[in-house]
Amino acid sequence: MEPPPPPAAIPREAWEGCSVLLDINDGDRLAFFRLTPAATVKIGNKTCSLQPLVGRPFGSLFRVGADGLVPCAAADAPSRDDSMQDGADGQVRDETRDNRSLVDNNTAQNLSSDDIEAMKRDGATGDEIVEALIANSSTFGKKTVFSQEKYKLKKQKKYAPKVLLRRPSTRSICETYLKKSPARIGFMRVDTLSLLLSMANIGPYSDVLVVDMVGGLIVGAVAERLGGTGYVCSTYLGTAPSSIDIIRMYNLSSDMVSRIVQVPLSELCSIQSSGNTPSVLNGNAEGEVVEPAVVQDEDAQASLAQAVDTADEKAQLSTEQTTDMEVSNPSLDVQDENSSFECKGGDGDSIASKSKPGKAPSPEKMKYWNEHGFSSLIVAAPSHEVESFVADLLPLLSYSAPFAIYHQYLEPLAKCMHTLQVSKRAIGLQLSEPWLREYQVLSSRTHPHMQMNAFGGYILSGMRIQSEQVSHQ
Repeated sequence: MEPPPPPAAIPREAWEGCSVLLDINDGDRLAFFRLTPAATVKIGNKTCSLQPLVGRPFGSLFRVGADGLVPCAAADAPSRDDSMQDGADGQVRDETRDNRSLVDNNTAQNLSSDDIEAMKRDGATGDEIVEALIANSSTFGKKTVFSQEKYKLKKQKKYAPKVLLRRPSTRSICETYLKKSPARIGFMRVDTLSLLLSMANIGPYSDVLVVDMVGGLIVGAVAERLGGTGYVCSTYLGTAPSSIDIIRMYNLSSDMVSRIVQVPLSELCSIQSSGNTPSVLNGNAEGEVVEPAVVQDEDAQASLAQAVDTADEKAQLSTEQTTDMEVSNPSLDVQDENSSFECKGGDGDSIASKSKPGKAPSPEKMKYWNEHGFSSLIVAAPSHEVESFVADLLPLLSYSAPFAIYHQYLEPLAKCMHTLQVSKRAIGLQLSEPWLREYQVLSSRTHPHMQMNAFGGYILSGMRIQSEQVSHQ
Protein backbone atom coordinates (compact mmCIF):
# COMPACT_ATOMS: atom_id res chain seq x y z
CA MET A 1 0.00 0.00 0.00
CA GLU A 2 1.44 3.32 -1.08
CA PRO A 3 1.79 5.99 1.58
CA PRO A 4 -0.66 8.88 1.32
CA PRO A 5 0.60 12.00 -0.43
CA PRO A 6 1.88 14.76 1.85
CA PRO A 7 -0.53 17.61 2.57
CA ALA A 8 -0.21 20.72 0.48
CA ALA A 9 2.03 23.41 1.93
CA ILE A 10 0.38 26.46 3.42
CA PRO A 11 0.81 29.38 1.00
CA ARG A 12 3.22 31.97 2.30
CA GLU A 13 2.10 34.73 -0.04
CA ALA A 14 -1.26 36.38 -0.67
CA TRP A 15 -2.89 35.51 -3.98
CA GLU A 16 -5.75 36.84 -6.06
CA GLY A 17 -9.10 35.88 -4.51
CA CYS A 18 -7.80 34.83 -1.09
CA SER A 19 -8.94 36.28 2.21
CA VAL A 20 -6.55 38.33 4.30
CA LEU A 21 -6.62 39.98 7.69
CA LEU A 22 -5.42 43.57 7.75
CA ASP A 23 -3.97 44.72 11.06
CA ILE A 24 -3.96 48.50 11.06
CA ASN A 25 -1.78 50.32 13.58
CA ASP A 26 -0.74 47.32 15.63
CA GLY A 27 -4.16 45.95 16.48
CA ASP A 28 -6.13 49.19 16.69
CA ARG A 29 -8.07 48.07 13.64
CA LEU A 30 -8.68 44.53 12.38
CA ALA A 31 -10.52 43.82 9.15
CA PHE A 32 -11.05 40.82 6.86
CA PHE A 33 -10.78 41.41 3.13
CA ARG A 34 -11.00 39.43 -0.07
CA LEU A 35 -8.30 40.36 -2.56
CA THR A 36 -10.39 41.12 -5.62
CA PRO A 37 -9.34 43.60 -8.31
CA ALA A 38 -11.88 46.11 -7.00
CA ALA A 39 -11.09 45.71 -3.30
CA THR A 40 -10.11 48.94 -1.56
CA VAL A 41 -9.52 50.22 1.95
CA LYS A 42 -10.16 53.80 3.00
CA ILE A 43 -7.70 55.18 5.52
CA GLY A 44 -8.48 58.74 6.50
CA ASN A 45 -9.41 60.62 3.34
CA LYS A 46 -7.41 58.31 1.08
CA THR A 47 -8.84 55.24 -0.67
CA CYS A 48 -6.17 52.63 -1.30
CA SER A 49 -6.36 49.64 -3.61
CA LEU A 50 -5.48 46.24 -2.18
CA GLN A 51 -3.75 45.06 -5.35
CA PRO A 52 -0.26 45.84 -3.92
CA LEU A 53 -0.94 43.06 -1.39
CA VAL A 54 -1.19 40.37 -4.08
CA GLY A 55 1.99 38.33 -4.22
CA ARG A 56 3.37 39.78 -1.00
CA PRO A 57 4.38 37.46 1.86
CA PHE A 58 2.10 37.29 4.87
CA GLY A 59 3.59 39.43 7.61
CA SER A 60 4.53 42.26 5.23
CA LEU A 61 4.15 45.81 6.53
CA PHE A 62 2.71 48.61 4.39
CA ARG A 63 2.39 52.35 4.79
CA VAL A 64 0.06 54.82 3.13
CA GLY A 65 1.91 56.62 0.36
CA ALA A 66 0.94 59.06 -2.32
CA ASP A 67 -0.09 56.23 -4.67
CA GLY A 68 -1.72 54.02 -2.05
CA LEU A 69 -0.25 51.20 0.02
CA VAL A 70 3.53 51.01 -0.25
CA PRO A 71 5.65 48.19 1.24
CA CYS A 72 7.78 49.35 4.14
CA ALA A 73 11.49 48.71 4.01
CA ALA A 74 13.13 46.99 6.95
CA ALA A 75 14.54 50.32 8.09
CA ASP A 76 11.08 51.92 8.04
CA ALA A 77 9.64 49.38 10.50
CA PRO A 78 11.17 50.25 13.88
CA SER A 79 10.87 47.77 16.68
CA ARG A 80 9.03 48.54 19.87
CA ASP A 81 12.33 48.09 21.65
CA ASP A 82 13.82 51.12 19.90
CA SER A 83 12.56 53.37 22.67
CA MET A 84 14.85 51.69 25.16
CA GLN A 85 17.84 50.92 22.95
CA ASP A 86 20.91 51.10 25.06
CA GLY A 87 24.48 52.01 24.34
CA ALA A 88 27.06 49.78 22.81
CA ASP A 89 27.64 48.10 26.13
CA GLY A 90 23.98 47.03 26.29
CA GLN A 91 23.37 48.78 29.60
CA VAL A 92 20.11 50.55 30.31
CA ARG A 93 20.42 54.29 29.94
CA ASP A 94 20.07 56.38 33.06
CA GLU A 95 16.80 58.30 32.88
CA THR A 96 16.96 61.48 34.96
CA ARG A 97 14.14 63.42 33.31
CA ASP A 98 10.53 63.38 34.42
CA ASN A 99 7.27 65.02 33.39
CA ARG A 100 6.46 66.86 36.60
CA SER A 101 7.02 70.31 35.09
CA LEU A 102 4.97 69.70 31.93
CA VAL A 103 1.52 71.29 31.67
CA ASP A 104 -0.88 70.20 28.95
CA ASN A 105 -2.37 73.57 27.94
CA ASN A 106 -2.34 73.07 24.13
CA THR A 107 0.37 75.68 23.63
CA ALA A 108 3.40 73.42 23.27
CA GLN A 109 2.87 72.74 19.54
CA ASN A 110 3.94 75.58 17.28
CA LEU A 111 2.65 73.86 14.12
CA SER A 112 -1.01 74.71 13.44
CA SER A 113 -3.57 72.57 11.68
CA ASP A 114 -3.39 74.88 8.66
CA ASP A 115 0.34 74.27 8.43
CA ILE A 116 -0.24 70.51 8.51
CA GLU A 117 -2.85 70.73 5.75
CA ALA A 118 -0.45 72.81 3.68
CA MET A 119 2.20 70.13 4.08
CA LYS A 120 -0.27 67.48 2.91
CA ARG A 121 -1.12 69.55 -0.17
CA ASP A 122 2.57 69.89 -0.94
CA GLY A 123 2.89 66.10 -0.94
CA ALA A 124 4.57 65.59 2.42
CA THR A 125 4.53 62.00 3.66
CA GLY A 126 3.15 60.97 7.00
CA ASP A 127 6.62 60.39 8.42
CA GLU A 128 7.67 63.90 7.39
CA ILE A 129 4.64 65.37 9.15
CA VAL A 130 5.46 63.42 12.31
CA GLU A 131 9.05 64.69 12.25
CA ALA A 132 7.79 68.25 11.76
CA LEU A 133 5.46 67.90 14.75
CA ILE A 134 8.34 66.68 16.90
CA ALA A 135 10.63 69.48 15.77
CA ASN A 136 7.98 72.14 16.52
CA SER A 137 7.06 70.79 19.96
CA SER A 138 8.51 72.91 22.75
CA THR A 139 8.11 70.17 25.36
CA PHE A 140 9.20 67.07 23.45
CA GLY A 141 12.83 67.34 24.56
CA LYS A 142 11.81 67.63 28.20
CA LYS A 143 9.77 64.40 28.22
CA THR A 144 11.05 61.05 29.34
CA VAL A 145 12.14 58.53 26.73
CA PHE A 146 8.99 56.52 27.34
CA SER A 147 6.77 59.60 26.91
CA GLN A 148 8.57 60.54 23.72
CA GLU A 149 7.89 57.12 22.24
CA LYS A 150 4.23 57.34 23.20
CA TYR A 151 4.04 60.75 21.50
CA LYS A 152 5.67 59.40 18.33
CA LEU A 153 3.38 56.39 18.24
CA LYS A 154 0.27 58.52 18.71
CA LYS A 155 1.22 60.85 15.86
CA GLN A 156 2.31 57.98 13.65
CA LYS A 157 -1.10 56.28 14.00
CA LYS A 158 -2.82 59.50 12.95
CA TYR A 159 -0.61 60.77 10.14
CA ALA A 160 1.37 57.69 9.02
CA PRO A 161 -0.70 54.58 9.70
CA LYS A 162 0.88 51.19 9.10
CA VAL A 163 -0.96 48.16 7.70
CA LEU A 164 0.18 44.62 8.49
CA LEU A 165 -0.81 41.80 6.12
CA ARG A 166 -1.79 38.73 8.18
CA ARG A 167 -2.88 35.26 7.11
CA PRO A 168 -6.29 34.26 8.50
CA SER A 169 -5.68 31.28 10.76
CA THR A 170 -7.50 29.68 13.66
CA ARG A 171 -5.77 31.99 16.11
CA SER A 172 -6.17 35.25 14.20
CA ILE A 173 -9.81 34.55 13.30
CA CYS A 174 -10.68 33.67 16.90
CA GLU A 175 -8.92 36.73 18.29
CA THR A 176 -10.58 39.06 15.79
CA TYR A 177 -14.08 37.76 16.50
CA LEU A 178 -13.47 37.87 20.25
CA LYS A 179 -12.61 41.56 20.01
CA LYS A 180 -15.40 42.59 17.65
CA SER A 181 -18.27 40.16 18.19
CA PRO A 182 -17.59 37.71 21.04
CA ALA A 183 -21.20 36.48 21.14
CA ARG A 184 -20.80 35.19 17.57
CA ILE A 185 -18.27 32.60 18.76
CA GLY A 186 -19.75 31.97 22.19
CA PHE A 187 -17.17 34.18 23.95
CA MET A 188 -14.49 31.59 23.19
CA ARG A 189 -10.93 32.72 23.79
CA VAL A 190 -8.03 31.44 21.68
CA ASP A 191 -6.46 29.52 24.56
CA THR A 192 -9.82 27.85 25.19
CA LEU A 193 -10.06 26.85 21.53
CA SER A 194 -6.56 25.37 21.52
CA LEU A 195 -7.26 23.44 24.73
CA LEU A 196 -10.50 22.16 23.22
CA LEU A 197 -8.66 20.76 20.20
CA SER A 198 -5.97 19.19 22.35
CA MET A 199 -8.36 17.52 24.80
CA ALA A 200 -10.28 16.03 21.87
CA ASN A 201 -6.99 14.67 20.48
CA ILE A 202 -7.53 16.14 17.02
CA GLY A 203 -4.89 14.84 14.62
CA PRO A 204 -4.45 13.73 11.02
CA TYR A 205 -6.73 10.98 9.70
CA SER A 206 -9.26 11.48 12.52
CA ASP A 207 -13.00 11.27 12.04
CA VAL A 208 -14.28 14.07 14.25
CA LEU A 209 -17.89 14.60 15.22
CA VAL A 210 -18.55 18.29 15.88
CA VAL A 211 -21.53 20.18 17.26
CA ASP A 212 -20.63 23.71 16.19
CA MET A 213 -23.02 26.48 17.16
CA VAL A 214 -20.36 29.19 17.17
CA GLY A 215 -20.52 30.10 13.49
CA GLY A 216 -18.17 27.43 12.14
CA LEU A 217 -15.09 28.39 14.14
CA ILE A 218 -14.69 24.86 15.53
CA VAL A 219 -15.32 23.15 12.18
CA GLY A 220 -12.78 25.38 10.47
CA ALA A 221 -10.20 24.86 13.22
CA VAL A 222 -10.59 21.06 13.06
CA ALA A 223 -10.42 21.03 9.24
CA GLU A 224 -7.30 23.19 9.32
CA ARG A 225 -5.61 20.82 11.77
CA LEU A 226 -6.59 17.71 9.79
CA GLY A 227 -4.96 19.20 6.70
CA GLY A 228 -7.11 17.40 4.13
CA THR A 229 -7.07 14.03 5.92
CA GLY A 230 -9.89 12.38 7.86
CA TYR A 231 -13.36 13.89 8.07
CA VAL A 232 -15.20 16.58 9.99
CA CYS A 233 -18.84 15.63 10.51
CA SER A 234 -20.79 18.68 11.64
CA THR A 235 -24.08 17.63 13.19
CA TYR A 236 -26.94 19.81 14.34
CA LEU A 237 -30.21 19.66 16.22
CA GLY A 238 -33.57 20.04 14.53
CA THR A 239 -34.08 20.53 10.82
CA ALA A 240 -32.07 23.70 10.18
CA PRO A 241 -28.28 23.32 9.99
CA SER A 242 -26.12 25.52 12.14
CA SER A 243 -24.36 28.32 10.32
CA ILE A 244 -20.71 27.50 9.58
CA ASP A 245 -19.99 30.52 7.38
CA ILE A 246 -16.79 31.46 9.27
CA ILE A 247 -15.15 28.59 7.37
CA ARG A 248 -14.92 30.87 4.34
CA MET A 249 -12.19 32.93 6.03
CA TYR A 250 -9.79 30.01 6.49
CA ASN A 251 -8.65 29.80 2.84
CA LEU A 252 -9.14 26.04 2.97
CA SER A 253 -8.16 24.06 -0.10
CA SER A 254 -10.66 22.02 -2.09
CA ASP A 255 -9.42 18.82 -0.44
CA MET A 256 -10.00 20.26 3.02
CA VAL A 257 -13.45 21.57 2.12
CA SER A 258 -14.48 18.21 0.68
CA ARG A 259 -13.72 16.62 4.06
CA ILE A 260 -16.37 18.73 5.80
CA VAL A 261 -19.80 17.09 5.84
CA GLN A 262 -23.05 17.97 7.57
CA VAL A 263 -25.76 15.61 8.77
CA PRO A 264 -28.59 16.05 11.32
CA LEU A 265 -28.18 14.40 14.70
CA SER A 266 -31.50 12.58 14.32
CA GLU A 267 -30.17 10.81 11.22
CA LEU A 268 -26.98 9.73 12.96
CA CYS A 269 -28.95 8.41 15.91
CA SER A 270 -31.33 6.50 13.66
CA ILE A 271 -28.38 4.76 11.98
CA GLN A 272 -26.80 3.87 15.29
CA SER A 273 -30.01 2.49 16.76
CA SER A 274 -30.90 0.47 13.64
CA GLY A 275 -27.45 -1.07 13.28
CA ASN A 276 -28.03 -1.46 9.53
CA THR A 277 -26.28 -0.15 6.50
CA PRO A 278 -27.26 3.23 5.05
CA SER A 279 -29.75 1.50 2.74
CA VAL A 280 -32.44 2.21 5.31
CA LEU A 281 -31.66 5.88 5.57
CA ASN A 282 -34.36 8.31 4.62
CA GLY A 283 -36.52 5.43 3.31
CA ASN A 284 -34.37 5.04 0.22
CA ALA A 285 -34.56 1.46 -1.04
CA GLU A 286 -31.70 1.92 -3.49
CA GLY A 287 -29.23 2.45 -0.67
CA GLU A 288 -28.48 6.07 -1.54
CA VAL A 289 -28.31 8.75 1.05
CA VAL A 290 -30.58 11.60 0.12
CA GLU A 291 -28.85 14.86 0.78
CA PRO A 292 -30.87 16.76 3.36
CA ALA A 293 -32.88 19.58 1.94
CA VAL A 294 -31.61 21.81 4.69
CA VAL A 295 -28.06 21.73 3.31
CA GLN A 296 -28.09 24.92 1.30
CA ASP A 297 -25.56 27.20 -0.22
CA GLU A 298 -23.45 29.46 1.94
CA ASP A 299 -25.55 32.56 1.45
CA ALA A 300 -28.62 30.68 2.65
CA GLN A 301 -26.70 29.28 5.59
CA ALA A 302 -25.71 32.77 6.61
CA SER A 303 -29.40 33.65 6.95
CA LEU A 304 -29.80 30.82 9.45
CA ALA A 305 -27.29 32.27 11.93
CA GLN A 306 -27.85 31.86 15.63
CA ALA A 307 -29.98 34.15 17.76
CA VAL A 308 -26.84 35.73 19.16
CA ASP A 309 -26.25 37.44 15.81
CA THR A 310 -27.52 40.96 16.15
CA ALA A 311 -29.21 42.95 13.44
CA ASP A 312 -26.01 44.91 12.99
CA GLU A 313 -24.03 41.74 12.27
CA LYS A 314 -26.61 40.58 9.75
CA ALA A 315 -26.33 43.93 8.02
CA GLN A 316 -22.64 43.28 7.65
CA LEU A 317 -23.41 40.26 5.47
CA SER A 318 -24.70 42.59 2.76
CA THR A 319 -22.36 43.35 -0.10
CA GLU A 320 -24.04 46.67 -0.74
CA GLN A 321 -23.44 48.16 2.70
CA THR A 322 -19.99 46.79 3.44
CA THR A 323 -18.64 47.33 6.91
CA ASP A 324 -15.50 45.85 8.35
CA MET A 325 -14.91 43.54 11.24
CA GLU A 326 -12.63 45.77 13.19
CA VAL A 327 -11.45 46.96 16.53
CA SER A 328 -11.46 50.64 15.93
CA ASN A 329 -10.42 53.92 17.42
CA PRO A 330 -12.77 56.65 16.16
CA SER A 331 -9.99 59.21 16.18
CA LEU A 332 -8.09 57.26 13.54
CA ASP A 333 -10.76 57.88 10.90
CA VAL A 334 -10.06 54.62 9.09
CA GLN A 335 -12.78 53.08 6.96
CA ASP A 336 -12.82 49.86 4.95
CA GLU A 337 -14.94 49.73 1.84
CA ASN A 338 -14.73 46.16 0.55
CA SER A 339 -14.59 44.28 3.81
CA SER A 340 -17.46 42.62 5.61
CA PHE A 341 -18.14 40.40 8.56
CA GLU A 342 -18.08 37.38 6.28
CA CYS A 343 -15.32 38.65 3.98
CA LYS A 344 -17.23 38.63 0.67
CA GLY A 345 -16.09 40.12 -2.56
CA GLY A 346 -18.27 41.97 -5.01
CA ASP A 347 -19.84 38.78 -6.30
CA GLY A 348 -20.58 37.39 -2.83
CA ASP A 349 -18.88 34.05 -3.58
CA SER A 350 -16.94 32.05 -1.08
CA ILE A 351 -13.32 33.02 -0.70
CA ALA A 352 -12.07 29.51 -0.01
CA SER A 353 -12.78 27.46 -3.10
CA LYS A 354 -15.50 26.59 -5.54
CA SER A 355 -16.52 23.51 -3.54
CA LYS A 356 -18.86 24.24 -0.67
CA PRO A 357 -18.55 22.65 2.75
CA GLY A 358 -21.41 20.93 4.52
CA LYS A 359 -22.61 18.38 1.97
CA ALA A 360 -24.09 15.05 2.99
CA PRO A 361 -21.58 12.21 3.58
CA SER A 362 -21.40 9.26 1.26
CA PRO A 363 -23.19 5.98 2.13
CA GLU A 364 -19.83 4.29 2.58
CA LYS A 365 -18.73 6.78 5.23
CA MET A 366 -22.07 6.54 7.01
CA LYS A 367 -21.68 2.76 7.10
CA TYR A 368 -18.13 3.04 8.38
CA TRP A 369 -19.10 5.46 11.15
CA ASN A 370 -22.01 3.20 12.09
CA GLU A 371 -19.70 0.22 12.48
CA HIS A 372 -16.62 1.87 13.99
CA GLY A 373 -17.82 5.16 15.45
CA PHE A 374 -16.10 8.54 15.44
CA SER A 375 -12.62 8.98 16.83
CA SER A 376 -13.42 12.11 18.86
CA LEU A 377 -16.18 14.58 19.71
CA ILE A 378 -16.22 18.35 20.21
CA VAL A 379 -19.32 20.20 21.38
CA ALA A 380 -19.62 23.99 21.39
CA ALA A 381 -23.29 24.88 21.88
CA PRO A 382 -23.47 27.79 24.36
CA SER A 383 -27.16 28.39 23.70
CA HIS A 384 -28.25 24.81 24.48
CA GLU A 385 -28.30 22.55 27.51
CA VAL A 386 -25.51 20.13 26.71
CA GLU A 387 -26.83 17.53 29.16
CA SER A 388 -29.91 16.98 27.01
CA PHE A 389 -28.10 15.77 23.87
CA VAL A 390 -24.71 14.50 25.05
CA ALA A 391 -26.42 11.20 25.87
CA ASP A 392 -27.25 10.88 22.17
CA LEU A 393 -23.77 11.90 21.03
CA LEU A 394 -21.62 9.55 23.13
CA PRO A 395 -22.95 6.29 21.57
CA LEU A 396 -21.77 7.62 18.20
CA LEU A 397 -18.15 7.50 19.38
CA SER A 398 -15.87 4.50 19.34
CA TYR A 399 -14.81 3.10 22.69
CA SER A 400 -11.92 4.97 24.35
CA ALA A 401 -12.62 7.99 22.11
CA PRO A 402 -12.02 11.36 23.81
CA PHE A 403 -14.55 14.16 23.91
CA ALA A 404 -14.43 17.83 24.89
CA ILE A 405 -17.44 20.04 25.60
CA TYR A 406 -17.26 23.83 25.79
CA HIS A 407 -19.71 26.11 27.55
CA GLN A 408 -19.57 29.70 28.65
CA TYR A 409 -20.89 28.83 32.12
CA LEU A 410 -19.95 26.19 34.67
CA GLU A 411 -23.36 24.92 35.83
CA PRO A 412 -24.46 23.17 32.58
CA LEU A 413 -21.16 21.30 32.40
CA ALA A 414 -21.31 20.36 36.08
CA LYS A 415 -24.76 18.80 35.57
CA CYS A 416 -23.54 16.96 32.48
CA MET A 417 -20.49 15.69 34.38
CA HIS A 418 -22.69 14.35 37.19
CA THR A 419 -24.96 12.58 34.71
CA LEU A 420 -21.99 10.92 33.01
CA GLN A 421 -20.58 9.81 36.36
CA VAL A 422 -23.87 8.24 37.44
CA SER A 423 -24.44 6.49 34.11
CA LYS A 424 -20.80 5.30 33.99
CA ARG A 425 -20.51 6.14 30.31
CA ALA A 426 -17.19 7.97 30.57
CA ILE A 427 -14.00 8.01 32.59
CA GLY A 428 -11.32 10.61 33.17
CA LEU A 429 -13.93 13.35 33.51
CA GLN A 430 -12.38 16.72 34.14
CA LEU A 431 -13.70 20.27 34.32
CA SER A 432 -11.14 22.84 33.21
CA GLU A 433 -11.10 26.60 33.28
CA PRO A 434 -8.49 27.96 30.85
CA TRP A 435 -6.46 30.94 31.96
CA LEU A 436 -4.35 33.20 29.77
CA ARG A 437 -2.58 36.41 30.64
CA GLU A 438 -0.42 38.33 28.22
CA TYR A 439 2.69 40.18 29.32
CA GLN A 440 4.38 43.23 27.90
CA VAL A 441 8.07 42.40 27.80
CA LEU A 442 10.23 45.46 27.16
CA SER A 443 13.46 46.75 28.60
CA SER A 444 12.94 48.09 32.14
CA ARG A 445 9.16 47.78 31.91
CA THR A 446 7.84 44.23 31.94
CA HIS A 447 4.35 43.77 33.38
CA PRO A 448 1.04 42.03 32.65
CA HIS A 449 -1.34 43.76 30.29
CA MET A 450 -3.66 45.98 32.25
CA GLN A 451 -6.69 45.37 30.03
CA MET A 452 -7.45 41.76 29.21
CA ASN A 453 -10.24 39.22 28.98
CA ALA A 454 -10.43 37.56 32.40
CA PHE A 455 -12.94 34.88 31.46
CA GLY A 456 -12.48 32.05 28.97
CA GLY A 457 -15.35 29.67 29.68
CA TYR A 458 -15.13 26.04 30.80
CA ILE A 459 -14.34 22.68 29.19
CA LEU A 460 -15.61 19.26 30.21
CA SER A 461 -13.40 16.48 28.89
CA GLY A 462 -13.39 12.71 29.23
CA MET A 463 -13.21 9.38 27.44
CA ARG A 464 -16.15 7.26 26.34
CA ILE A 465 -16.40 3.70 27.72
CA GLN A 466 -18.95 0.89 27.56
CA SER A 467 -21.40 1.22 30.43
CA GLU A 468 -22.03 -1.69 32.77
CA GLN A 469 -25.69 -1.79 31.86
CA VAL A 470 -24.83 -2.45 28.23
CA SER A 471 -22.11 -5.03 29.01
CA HIS A 472 -24.49 -7.20 31.08
CA GLN A 473 -27.08 -7.40 28.32
